[in-house]
This record gives sequence, structure tokens and C-alpha cells, in this order.
Amino acid sequence: MDSSIVLIGLPVALGIIMFGLGLDLTPADFVRVAQRPKAAVVALGCQLLLLPLVCFGLCIAFGLPPLMAVGMMLLAASPGGTTANLYSHLFRGDVALNISLTAINSVIAVITLPIIVNLAVAYFQPGDMQVG
Repeated sequence: MDSSIVLIGLPVALGIIMFGLGLDLTPADFVRVAQRPKAAVVALGCQLLLLPLVCFGLCIAFGLPPLMAVGMMLLAASPGGTTANLYSHLFRGDVALNISLTAINSVIAVITLPIIVNLAVAYFQPGDMQVG
């Protein structure tokens, strides 16, 4: 699994994609996002609150095994990345807003990700697993 394609090619490809997306943006795009923060606040609320709650509901509804449920909660609590930014560009979305959300959510995830994962571990596997 430690092939040169994964170790070298993937980071280079992600870097090229992000560089290409950045060429399309200007500082005015980010100023526009800062001047009208309502969309960013709503999107952050959805990413930080609604997405983990929906994921929790799906884990309960489908009766997932504890490890899979905690893994899904980990994914739901993780910030977006290059692929989300690329899809935003391909579907003519607001790339500046998407990149801003990714940056803000990546900083906030330092706090929220451990909280959500530890709560998931405590709920789905009390006493057997410990994260941290």
C-alpha cells in the first residue's frame, strides 16, 4: 500500500487541483464572503451540528456495529477538503465560500472532532473503547 503513486502522486495531484482552483479566485471573492457571512454561518452550523446529528440518527436507524458507527461519526465530524472544493467549482458553486468554510471548519475541528468522536465512543461502546 506504500506505493509511490499514493505517497507522491496523490499529494501532488491534490496540490495541482487546489492551485488550479485558486487561480480562479481573487481577494474580492473572499471579501464578499466576509461581508455577507450569513451563508457561511448557516453552512458551518449544518456542518458542525446537523451533519453529525443526521449521521447519529442513521447509525441508530440501521443498527450499525459500534466500530462502524464511531467511524461514521468520525467522518461526519471531519471537515471537507479538496474534493468538495473541486465539486463546487465543477458545478459552478461559490468556490470562495467553500474554501473559506473548509479553512474555518478545519480550525474548529481541532475542538469539535475529539468531542464528537468521544461522545460516539461513549454511546456506542461504553467502557470498551477509549479515544485520546
